[in-house]
Amino acid sequence: MIAIVDYGVGNLFSLLCSLKAMGAPAEVTGDASRIAAAERLILPGVGAFGDARDKLRRTGLDDVVMREARAGKPLLGICLGMQMLLDEGLEFGTHKGLGLIPGRVVPMQGAVPAGLKIPQIGWNALQMDNPPHRMFHHIMQGAHMYFVHSYYAANCPDVTATCEYGIPIAAAVARDNVWGCQFHPEKSGAAGLMVLRAFCEEDI
Repeated sequence: MIAIVDYGVGNLFSLLCSLKAMGAPAEVTGDASRIAAAERLILPGVGAFGDARDKLRRTGLDDVVMREARAGKPLLGICLGMQMLLDEGLEFGTHKGLGLIPGRVVPMQGAVPAGLKIPQIGWNALQMDNPPHRMFHHIMQGAHMYFVHSYYAANCPDVTATCEYGIPIAAAVARDNVWGCQFHPEKSGAAGLMVLRAFCEEDI
């Protein structure tokens, strides 16, 4: 079973529907025992880094997620959920992340060329590592994914794909059993579903 971690932040219904459409057993849960019993975890997230991180901390689920991930359980962070995998985020102050992947989350404002809209909203092509990471096993170079974000992962040695938005933006990260997507696979059509399929099927 795949546990979608419910801590009060995230587009949980569409993600659950996407997994069920592929025949993957999944449930949305904020129950620590169910999360610990799951075979794989997904950490979603929308909104501001500090607020989401605080909500995760207040539920006590941050300790559960970190413990399970450090024990080797596959974990996928999506959008803000990916950002929280890193060491810290600089959105409205400095906030400590989960520290599962090195790096920090910094504003796109001032980094991308003037004239580009922030937040980045819409479709963008992936430029993957060669050979591509296992999360991209089922898709082709240049596949388009749907992004909505104003901050991005920087100083991260574990980037597996970028997209071009005036500068290369980290689109995905991975370290061992911990994967992250800045894009929303559940909103990215057939290609996004194939990323979710890889997470469900790959021996991570």
